[in-house]
Amino acid sequence: MLNLAYELENTIEIDGEYYDIDMSYDNVLRLYDLFNETDIDDAAQIEIAFQMLLNVEIDISIEVKSDIVTKIFENLISDKKSADNVDIKGNPMPESASSNDKVMSFKQDADYIYASFMQDYNIDLFEQQGKLDWRKFLALLDGLKKDTRLKEVIEIRTMEMPTGKGSSKQRDKIKKAKDAYKLYEE
Repeated sequence: MLNLAYELENTIEIDGEYYDIDMSYDNVLRLYDLFNETDIDDAAQIEIAFQMLLNVEIDISIEVKSDIVTKIFENLISDKKSADNVDIKGNPMPESASSNDKVMSFKQDADYIYASFMQDYNIDLFEQQGKLDWRKFLALLDGLKKDTRLKEVIEIRTMEMPTGKGSSKQRDKIKKAKDAYKLYEE
């Protein structure tokens, strides 16, 4: 969660030295990709994540690197406001969705996210790679207006199926729309 009274924290102290953390949204998304990669063992993931976040060579154990990466995730990357509303792959879930109902994917909805940022904020996310902080990105994502493509797609995915007489046509229409925007397993 952002605190507008203070600058965003982007450094970490290790053995008395301060190091800059790459908190750009695209770097964090690549970190989530890394941690979802089943072909890379845990130790290698930690080494790679450490390099991605800090871009320095420090002679410390893998356990200490793991603790540092975990601390960065817990304190800077995980959205404290909605920590329970993020699925295992880091995808945010709206308040109305249960923990079993994934309604958005950073990968599958990338086009919708991009279009929505352009529509609402006139922000080209490709031009912001390496610049836009992850926490700012999440705040902007959360603040998208209802008429953006991403919010429309999420609304379709979370739409309730009507019940009662005469709603068969409406149910079919909603089911067809839900199927068209259904998320597949990543």
